[in-house]
Amino acid sequence: MERADIVALLSPCAGEGRSLLAAELAIAFAQTDHPTLLVDADLRRPQQHLLFGAPNHQGLSQAIACGERPHIHNVSGVPCLSVLTAGVIPNDPLELLSSRRFAALIEDWSSSYEFVVIDTAPVGSFSDGLAVASLVGRVLALSRAQHTPYRDMQDMLRRLGATRSRILGAVISHF
Repeated sequence: MERADIVALLSPCAGEGRSLLAAELAIAFAQTDHPTLLVDADLRRPQQHLLFGAPNHQGLSQAIACGERPHIHNVSGVPCLSVLTAGVIPNDPLELLSSRRFAALIEDWSSSYEFVVIDTAPVGSFSDGLAVASLVGRVLALSRAQHTPYRDMQDMLRRLGATRSRILGAVISHF
């Protein structure tokens, strides 16, 4: 199998629809019979376990912190989709997402799936998404019409430049 297409979803503020878009994008990839992994790397306010009704007591944060294999959930009705919840909120999310263990997990996913979609915390409040972007190298930028301040989006894009990540596109949500 070739290396997976991996993309991190980043937005400057909370409440912009990042988690929902990540879930919908992962479902769309999986529905075309491509093995897809949705990773909840928002270790501040995770949402994917709520969207998919999955338990969240073991997830990404425990896999990184303990060096264990992550507990990945299959999604009923979408056979090609797997979800890795965030797990228990750690004291040091940025440290975990900047670690060699997280980089090793990404490498493992790239050879096990065709698509990997990574949900992140809002970049305006936390640098976690920038750490993820540095590792995966490809991002989708998201903002919400009549919600995201223009200067916050500009600041996120400026900070994203330092990661040398490729911006695949931008989405402006309306809801």
